[in-house]
Amino acid sequence: MIHPTELALAVLLGGALGVGLWCIAAALPSWRAPALIHRLAPYIRDVTDPAGTTLPTVLGDPTEALAGGLRSMWNRAQGRFANLAGGSDALERRLAQAGRGGDVATFRGQQLAWAIAGCGAGAALVVVVAFAGRFTAPAVALPLVGAIAGAVARDVILTSRARARIARIEEELPTVLEFLALCLSAGEGVFGSVRRVAGVGTGELTTELRAVAVEVDTGSTLADALTAMTRRLQVPVLTRAIDHAVAAIDRGSPLAETLQAQAADAREDAKRSLIETAGRKEILMMIPLVFGLLPLSVLFAIFPGITMLRLGF
Repeated sequence: MIHPTELALAVLLGGALGVGLWCIAAALPSWRAPALIHRLAPYIRDVTDPAGTTLPTVLGDPTEALAGGLRSMWNRAQGRFANLAGGSDALERRLAQAGRGGDVATFRGQQLAWAIAGCGAGAALVVVVAFAGRFTAPAVALPLVGAIAGAVARDVILTSRARARIARIEEELPTVLEFLALCLSAGEGVFGSVRRVAGVGTGELTTELRAVAVEVDTGSTLADALTAMTRRLQVPVLTRAIDHAVAAIDRGSPLAETLQAQAADAREDAKRSLIETAGRKEILMMIPLVFGLLPLSVLFAIFPGITMLRLGF
């Protein structure tokens, strides 16, 4: 019967041998026919490389060949994992809310990297347990558990970042709206006010306004750019304010007064949410009081009496 320690050592040495052989094979010159671009490049050098400095050699650098093989393998694995996990509107929304754009494939690649790291940590833990002589059958599932934990941890981090950024946007909204109203009251145009706030302000909402200014400069209308921003972020307070502002722009209503009213409503919503958060925190603060301080106080009150009764006084 094979001892678990010997099995773990065999897996470790076999894996190291396999990785070493694969690296040697990847660094060897390729014996297949050159690629089409390598065969045609010498005849169209005046187009592809007039200076003659970037054309690949026949054999190439072994380190570049190894890096290219690793990169191509990683790209294939990332693409397959992205196809397997799939993209969703919820994921794109969370990426946009976290300020990372809608690149779902890149996030899936990061999630795959975290899963591989978790799997490696689980495999290392299995080897350590086997060498310690405490190997059991459930320990085999540690690499799978580590891979799942890594993928889930990356998703949880994205969700927490999205929530934190949305909270900062909600906090910045009243100040930004009041600044826009001040610029409009001073005689600035609508787009000029947005550009001025985006240029001098700092924060998450002003970053989104910079993206709006870029979209307007590239041919989009201000109303469409603002609506696209609200659709991308999906913050209820921001969506309500932008909808009223766009309606005021379309109908020719006084926009400064509209923005001031929306800023007041945003501050009232912030106060209401703060009161609700305080109520929830108050309930949470009762947990250590009821389950910690109260039993300890009762114990301090009863323990001396019980001790006196045991001593017979």
